[in-house]
Amino acid sequence: MTARSAGTLHHGFRALPLAPLDRIVPGTALVLAPHPDDESLGCGGLIAEACRAGRPPLVVVATDGAGSHPNSPTWPAPRLRDRREAETRDAVACLGLPPGRLAFLRLADTQAPREGPAFERAVDRLAALATTHGCDTILAPWRHDPHCDHEAAWRMAEALAARGGQRLLAYPVWGWLIPPDTMLDAPEPEGWRLPIGPHLQAKARAIRSHRTQYGALITDDPDGFRLPPALLSVFEAPFEVFLLS
Repeated sequence: MTARSAGTLHHGFRALPLAPLDRIVPGTALVLAPHPDDESLGCGGLIAEACRAGRPPLVVVATDGAGSHPNSPTWPAPRLRDRREAETRDAVACLGLPPGRLAFLRLADTQAPREGPAFERAVDRLAALATTHGCDTILAPWRHDPHCDHEAAWRMAEALAARGGQRLLAYPVWGWLIPPDTMLDAPEPEGWRLPIGPHLQAKARAIRSHRTQYGALITDDPDGFRLPPALLSVFEAPFEVFLLS
């Protein structure tokens, strides 16, 4: 495989052909989000368009998100986990997703397994959910997203697709912020851009629903996570990118 710069790959993402939902997801999608908020950032427009079309996806959040503010005395992990799940419910409601189409694996934030028995159990749970909800397409984070939980989610999706024969597509999240001169062992991008203009306002509301990640709600952890403006600006685009694996 030829090494390519992240800048070249980003340009390739933005040059992918526009395609309707039926070309990208012919049936029902399983959207695998590593953390609460990735579903809205990477796939909010697709979720909204699929719901509009009467084919709501299944959204599965892999980790509990409780590691975003580890030093907050007022938001210990159990409280933060519950809050982040509530934020996710509010977010997908903004996109039109029925309540029964959202599931949480509750794996530990920053500790999602990438192999071994815990990994296999997670894939088993995903396989059962995919079967129950008739999912024939899996959407998962891009394999080069620079976060351990995103890598784990991609590996789970690969194992799930290999087991069940579903189509596998990737969506970049943190990969958009890889410095342009970073070299990656990645193929030339193939896939599509989904136009999401009619859903931009709903997507923005969904992203804002994740209030714990903006820094204004939890103020007693100076090292707590905040969604960076550079990342948020990426997802103001009137399209979302989905890559062939």
